[in-house]
Order: sequence, then C-alpha cells, then structure tokens
Amino acid sequence: MTIAAKVRTRKISPQAVLCVSGSYILIGPESPAIEAMTDFSRVTAATIGAGAPVTVANATMISRGVRLLLVVDEDGRLQGLITARDTLGEKPMQVSQAKGAKHHELTVADLMCPVGEIDTVTLNDVVNARVVDILDALRSLGRQHILVEDVDPASGSPRLRGVFSATQIGRLLGVPVQTFDLARTFGEIEAALAD
Repeated sequence: MTIAAKVRTRKISPQAVLCVSGSYILIGPESPAIEAMTDFSRVTAATIGAGAPVTVANATMISRGVRLLLVVDEDGRLQGLITARDTLGEKPMQVSQAKGAKHHELTVADLMCPVGEIDTVTLNDVVNARVVDILDALRSLGRQHILVEDVDPASGSPRLRGVFSATQIGRLLGVPVQTFDLARTFGEIEAALAD
C-alpha cells in the first residue's frame, strides 16, 4: 500500500527482533563531542524551582531519568543546578545539622550549586572537540556534568544549549556507570577506552 509517492509500507519481517537501548555502542572516544551532548534544542531540560523541597527534586530526577536538574525562576532564568549527588550524598546531612532542620525540610535552594559557580563550555568549543576531550574536562573539574552555553541568534543573549553527563557518555561508549564515585566513574570509562 502506498501512503505517499516516496514512502511505502510493507509487513514486518517475522524474524524482526526488538532493538534494545544500550545494546550497542553508539560513539567512540574519538567521536565528535557533540554526539554525546544532550541538546536542549531537541530535548526539554529537566528543571525545578529553588523553593521546591529536596524530596520533590529527588522524585523529579527519578521520573525524568536524570541526575541533574536546572534550577530556574518563574521567568526561566537559570538560578543554579542540583544533582543527585547533592541530594543523596553527605551534603544534605551537613546542611540539616547546620540549619537545625530535618532532611525533608530542606529545599533545592539549600543544596543547589548557584549559577555563579557553574562551569560551562561553549558550543563553539564543543563543535571542535572529541568525546575524550569532554571526559578530560569533566575529570579535571571533578564533576559528573558540564553545561554547554551558546548565543541565541535571535536576541544575541547567552543561553544554555545543553549538558554533558559522564554517566550518559559511559552509556554511549558501552560502559555502565552507576556510581557517585568520580574516580571510579572515570576509571571505568578509561578502562573501557583502553580495550
């Protein structure tokens, strides 16, 4: 049956199997870095407000399948970021003790990394980089994520264009990375790259 002049349908092959996500390696260490970037022009960024409870931040990360939320105000301006490491590591206990508050009383603002402390790379640098260059940048910063910034062509204003995640890069390289231990994370990726 013909649907359009250039698109034709047919019956599925009885031998067809389901393609499973992560069942094959999508990139290599020398691949263009942009292939490993989560591009916010194609994927909606996971966001949360600074006043949200930490429990809501955790639930949002789980429901979105991410380990980083961008903290934005009502106008969509970036206020900071919060990661699973911030909400589940030692930091909540330390802040709870310092504030004399219980864990469930903490807000995103109590634990987030403020906008002035966020490291970024420019999209221009990403276009000329390889995946291994991004891993080197993440390792040197001691972070699991790095944001990508560019300029909005319509307004000329800076904008957040995307994010790199060590965990996501590991998945794309075929290296399962499921830990907050940065040394182990990068060690797993490096071992896989050496093979």
